[in-house]
Amino acid sequence: MGLFGLLLVLHILASIAIIGPAFVMPIIRRCARTVGQLHFAFGITTKLAIMPKIGGAVLILTGVWLMIITKMGLSQMWLNVSILLSLLMVVMIDGWIEPRMKKIKKIISESQDQGNEIPAEFGLLIKKIAPIETAAQLLMIAILVLMVVKPF
Repeated sequence: MGLFGLLLVLHILASIAIIGPAFVMPIIRRCARTVGQLHFAFGITTKLAIMPKIGGAVLILTGVWLMIITKMGLSQMWLNVSILLSLLMVVMIDGWIEPRMKKIKKIISESQDQGNEIPAEFGLLIKKIAPIETAAQLLMIAILVLMVVKPF
């Protein structure tokens, strides 16, 4: 396997490291039925959140390196659209979802002493985040399709 093949494998593995947790974390959080389960779920998702950050760095490095090796640059429209959608996805996750998740974590931490009942405020905040998480997941699927199919 040459350099191109190695970079391509690393690029694909990095995309899996991003996509996997992004699809699983919302499901894990929504399955919790008690404050204890929520606290545990947030502990797991906090640990899982490291994978997309490492994967994102590897994805960018290998992607740029692949563009240099193939001398493709930004000449392909599918690549430009993929990069644009990726930037939009990062803004959605880091700019909208993460700050709201910090607020939710704070509410869960404060309500841990008040019994096992999940605070009503939690449900409202999760319902506000759910469409943004779904949009981010759809963007990931669109980016993946663009990278595989290369339609234009």
